[in-house]
Amino acid sequence: MPDLATRSTSIARFIRLRAMTMPLDEPLFDQIAAAELKSLEKKLGDEDPDELEVDFSMDVMTLTVRGKDKIVINSHRAARQIWMAAYRKAWHFSPVDESGVWVWRTADDELHEAIAGILAEKLGRTIAV
Repeated sequence: MPDLATRSTSIARFIRLRAMTMPLDEPLFDQIAAAELKSLEKKLGDEDPDELEVDFSMDVMTLTVRGKDKIVINSHRAARQIWMAAYRKAWHFSPVDESGVWVWRTADDELHEAIAGILAEKLGRTIAV
């Protein structure tokens, strides 16, 4: 039988995954997804544009790293997710709730952590996301 800490972690993970599968109505999803993308644009837009260029148009954010590598982040209303594609990999982040926490349930990654990790790897320094 698993110890108490393992069970607590498993229960917390189940509750979080269950929360992610709770349907959001379209207006609420649009509201929290738009707020998340605007927040990312604001945080990342202060970086040196020679290192990280941020373009946000039509609900699609494109990050260009050092003028060549692209990261695309967008709201996907039909799936009620924020999708990200970078370096031959794709993530589909679901909202845990209305708090602005977005998690990729298959890998247990959080949106901000995933972006920060990719940028740290490509730029060789930490960026607060």
